[in-house]
Amino acid sequence: MGLGVGWTLHGDGRTPAPGAVVRPDERLSWPRTAGLGAQHVVAMFGASFVAPVLMGLDPNLAIMMSGIATAVFLLATRGRVPSYLGCSLSFVGVAAAIRASGGDSAVVTGAVFTVGAALFLAGLAVQRFGARIIHATMPPVVTGAVVMLIGFNLAPVTASTYWPQDQWTALLVMLFTGLAVVCLRGFWSRIAIFLGLVFGYAVSALFDLLFGKIHSPAGGTEAVDHWRLDLSGVAEADWIGLPSFHAPQFEWSAILIALPVVIALIAENAGHIKAVGEMTGDPLDDTLGTAIAADGAASMLSTAVGGPPNTTYSENIGVMAATRVYSTAAYWAAAGFALLFGLCPKFGAVVAAIPGGVLGGITVILYGMIGLLGAQIWLNGRVDLRNPLNLVPAAAGIIIGVGGVELRITDTFVLGGIALGTLVVITGYHALRFFAPAHLKEQPPLLDAGTSDYDREDGPAADGAGGGAEGPSGQGPRP
Repeated sequence: MGLGVGWTLHGDGRTPAPGAVVRPDERLSWPRTAGLGAQHVVAMFGASFVAPVLMGLDPNLAIMMSGIATAVFLLATRGRVPSYLGCSLSFVGVAAAIRASGGDSAVVTGAVFTVGAALFLAGLAVQRFGARIIHATMPPVVTGAVVMLIGFNLAPVTASTYWPQDQWTALLVMLFTGLAVVCLRGFWSRIAIFLGLVFGYAVSALFDLLFGKIHSPAGGTEAVDHWRLDLSGVAEADWIGLPSFHAPQFEWSAILIALPVVIALIAENAGHIKAVGEMTGDPLDDTLGTAIAADGAASMLSTAVGGPPNTTYSENIGVMAATRVYSTAAYWAAAGFALLFGLCPKFGAVVAAIPGGVLGGITVILYGMIGLLGAQIWLNGRVDLRNPLNLVPAAAGIIIGVGGVELRITDTFVLGGIALGTLVVITGYHALRFFAPAHLKEQPPLLDAGTSDYDREDGPAADGAGGGAEGPSGQGPRP
């Protein structure tokens, strides 16, 4: 397919026949393709647009760079892997930890740029040596523990920053979002977080109308009287304009906090590649390294101008599964819509105006889901936690990461939280495995969900798809 930008018309270009699928190198009519592209953008709104707000970055720049990142990914994979790239929630905890230690947006993006570079190099390594390199360094006990500590490390952010701003709105949003995730079906379940945001906006506006201003902390500050929903910035924002850019700043302390996220990103990439390959009927094992490297390159490109990192998004995999349309033309359309949204400051102002109480209700579910994906990786990888070789490093690393345990190396260099927890899990597991008696090592470590079959000669088995840490749906066991 060359660069993957040539498509043949599927059937009459209207509706696929019963049981038929629209392959990546096919397309429907352009109006329908554009509509599908818009649907993909909406599907990832809840997670990908909230992430830059939680990271303290410009949402306009985030959506614009997600469109550019998607185009880079589609070109790199030559149109074989239909996927949309959005801001990964795996970095929210990293950004919170960096800002808590005094870092600003430039330091955050500098640290994440380094993660993108590491992901790019990991992709090249997978291209060169195959998926066995993942097998050797990151068995599921390690990957699951790291994903878990990254997610649960975010709990204090919800408890101390968002929830106290409006606890009753947060409670209602949490209940509504939970019901939407569980009870809705098809496309609507894919946008449960988005629906939760819309519900939260409406509740905040209604409470302002009924009860007036609320006396609570605003953005983690001291308690003051303020409106729950403040749209003054929306009225002042222009309809057309460029987002704000800034250069990254590199600090070792921030880089060490961010680097563990590479493990989560590799795991979710592998799961997405397997899921898409099974849905399209085109084994994509040979594209795993390319896809990982493309994610890394896209993240480097975005963070180089002050945007957030960009990775594959499983909400869009869920949309593909529901529509059975895998055309990469739809993703090019989605990238175009993202660019248009990025050039509308008024749209970014609407995103930035999300009330704190609404974020409190959303993040209670979202952060917990990220952490529990680690447990799902253990289940899919059949990790035996009765084996002390698995139990000890995972237990120690998770407590260190979630509890914020610190190791003071010098007066100016402190290793703690996510970075120290990940280091303990990885080095602890491999060191203990070296010294462990043979009976504890009898079963070789399996790959995490989505990669366990990549080294088999007969290709991946259709035994379910793994997932990442991006959103509430479209990932393996999620509702």
